[in-house]
Amino acid sequence: MLAFCFPFHGWNPKKLSNQSLYNAWVGRLLSQLNVLEANQRLLKELEDMGFPRIQAAKALHCSGNTDIEAAVNWIVDHENEPSIDPMPLIAVNIDIDSPQPIQTTEEMQIKAQELRNQARKEKEDEEKRLEREREKERIRAGKEIHEAKRIAEDNERKRYLALRKAEKEEEKRAREKVRQKLEADKDERRRMLGLPSVSHTATKLSRPSTDDKKNYVSVASVSKVEKLRECLRSLKRSHKDDDARVKRAFQTLLVYVGNVAQNPDKEKFRKIRIGNPLFQNRVGRLIGGIEFLELCGFERIEEDKFLFLPRDKVDLAVLNSAGLEIKSAMSNPFFGLLSRA
Repeated sequence: MLAFCFPFHGWNPKKLSNQSLYNAWVGRLLSQLNVLEANQRLLKELEDMGFPRIQAAKALHCSGNTDIEAAVNWIVDHENEPSIDPMPLIAVNIDIDSPQPIQTTEEMQIKAQELRNQARKEKEDEEKRLEREREKERIRAGKEIHEAKRIAEDNERKRYLALRKAEKEEEKRAREKVRQKLEADKDERRRMLGLPSVSHTATKLSRPSTDDKKNYVSVASVSKVEKLRECLRSLKRSHKDDDARVKRAFQTLLVYVGNVAQNPDKEKFRKIRIGNPLFQNRVGRLIGGIEFLELCGFERIEEDKFLFLPRDKVDLAVLNSAGLEIKSAMSNPFFGLLSRA
């Protein structure tokens, strides 16, 4: 048998004269209002512990009307939740009886406190377990980030080695071009002197004293080419953050060298005023700029006011090699960036 308890006063549905009308009214009421079914004895015990009637009834209803501990656990789990439900009807089930003896109010309060403490401890244990799971997840994510960083560093190292290899191959090709150019110049000079051309293979195999001297001259030329290349490297490394200025310096040096190579008899191309603001801005103030011109044969004269290349010291082979090195430096975007200082 169910007895409905209203949280408000003022009317009694049993005053309806017709039983069928009463039953229909009860049916409509149950369909429109929230009805909580609660064990009468358990509800009274919760009320004696100090819980509000509505909260106690909802706890019993939601926990299945099993026992006080389950109801208290439900209240502890939901104690911080705001109550937004409308005022419900409470159906007190007086037919359900429990063999448990009735406890005093003090005993009920002690038991309620124990149940609260137990519920809170279980909740804290659950939170600790979740925190351990979150810590494991953070550790796993940290390992993944570390592994990704290691892979990125490996890829960067491989890219660096590939760039070094490309630069070395470019330098090797440039040296080969210089060597071929020097050999072609030697053959041209021999032809102009009316001497027969020499097979370079035979020259390498034979070791007469005259060929030893020629080979020494060739090695010295290659050494000068290395010095020219190192000047250009130093210039680019010293101004690696200003690509436009480096490019302008290379272009200016190429013009100076090209003018002398094409017009070796014209003194105006073989004489440069060091104090010229344009020269200083493009070449003079840059590390390696004047040194490069000096390697090409220019000399300081008149108390360092001018750079001058005497006509009898014009070496077309050196000037052509210097031009090739400048063009190689301008066409290779990685020139000088990976070389050691």
